[in-house]
Amino acid sequence: MGMWASLDAKWEMPAEKRIFGAVLLFSWTVYLWESFLAQRQRRIYKTTTHVPPELGQIMDSETFEKSRLYQLDKSTFSFWSGLYSEIEGTLILLFGGIPYLWRLSGRFCGYAGFGPEYEITQSLVFLLLATLFSALTGLPWSLYNTFVIEEKHGFNQQTLGFFMKDAVKKFVVTQCILLPVSSLLLYIIKIGGDYFFIYAWLFTLVVSLVLVTIYADYIAPLFDKFTPLPEGKLKQEIEVMAKSIDFPLTKVYVVEGSKRSSHSNAYFYGFFKNKRIVLFDTLLEEYSVLNKDILEESGMEPRKDGEGDSEEIKAKVKNKKQGCKNEEVLAVLGHELGHWKLGHTVKNIIISQMNSFLCFFLFAVLIGRKELFAAFGFHTSQPTLIGLLIIFQFIFSPYNEVLSFCLTVLSRRFEFQADAFAKKLGKAKDLYSALIKLNKDNLGFPVSDWLFSMWHYSHPPLLERLQALENSKQD
Repeated sequence: MGMWASLDAKWEMPAEKRIFGAVLLFSWTVYLWESFLAQRQRRIYKTTTHVPPELGQIMDSETFEKSRLYQLDKSTFSFWSGLYSEIEGTLILLFGGIPYLWRLSGRFCGYAGFGPEYEITQSLVFLLLATLFSALTGLPWSLYNTFVIEEKHGFNQQTLGFFMKDAVKKFVVTQCILLPVSSLLLYIIKIGGDYFFIYAWLFTLVVSLVLVTIYADYIAPLFDKFTPLPEGKLKQEIEVMAKSIDFPLTKVYVVEGSKRSSHSNAYFYGFFKNKRIVLFDTLLEEYSVLNKDILEESGMEPRKDGEGDSEEIKAKVKNKKQGCKNEEVLAVLGHELGHWKLGHTVKNIIISQMNSFLCFFLFAVLIGRKELFAAFGFHTSQPTLIGLLIIFQFIFSPYNEVLSFCLTVLSRRFEFQADAFAKKLGKAKDLYSALIKLNKDNLGFPVSDWLFSMWHYSHPPLLERLQALENSKQD
């Protein structure tokens, strides 16, 4: 018996190696699962080359083919960028990239006169180097996506100079937020005692609420131009609709998204009695700069009635024009306001904060386990930042995957409910046409593999949303 026990002890794998192996195995399992799902959807893009009969009334063959080719290119790009990311992450772990970067940050601190006792300072240098590395390795992929794929399919509106200036600005702004917040979080964890996880959670809650509050007023304008929606019928109707459901609207902005991309969007933000609505100019048919370019190319006068222009030119321009009419914009906003009225925003915040509290609690339980640090090359020290990285990014990976799927399912449910709310406002017909236009403008492919859709789509597929609106549209 003693001999077998001795042999078992000899061949038993150390705990840190088991942890490291489990992390790599799970990472590649998730990657292979995602690749399997992507391949199923890619097969749909390749084989569905004609408009299905049920889509014949809502999508022409030219738009269908454009969206198919766009999504096929995006799928190919996603495969190669995902493979690169997985290989890069694996090599970083196998060759000790994390402990190397920690030692390097320590050397930089040493040059500035900060010794090992200045852990928070070293942590900030580590974060700066890590985010710089991520930005540089991700830059070629971002350039290719913007200036090859998005350019090829008519979405990119940026010059290379604008793109690079924007990238540098994003990096600087990110550091201005990330580094102070991280230093305070690490300090709270250090001095918080046995209940530090409660104080850390409260701190992140306050930071997230502050960032949501100031983002559109102080951060987003650093990148895009925001202007108040001009006085007129659209603004009046938005204010009337908001008042009818007691939405405390204070301002309506139009953001100049067209200088960056021709994709469109709309959102609202703010807390309590200070809500603002933001509309992308690409969402508004009357305000879209891109539509003015189309009119100039066609030789059509920029008049609302279009009198004097041939029917052929009118049809050509109508097919190319981007954005929604005022009634359709109101329907889209009716959907977005439905999220607010039905409490979806608050529910998402509550779920997010419950998850955050649970993660900090589990972090407090696990942070003292030396084998976790040893698994990633930290045998003699256990830096708090590294503990956060290991536990939140690697140890919680299985939990995060399950949570992500559950939130995707919940999001689809919320989308149907918001559509139903817009129907109650009498916007079913306009929302129906708006969804079709937005799908066309963004070259969304309306056919999807059921398993890919179930796992990835936070919004229901177009046909499902249209079918849910169909009865009300006919009323």
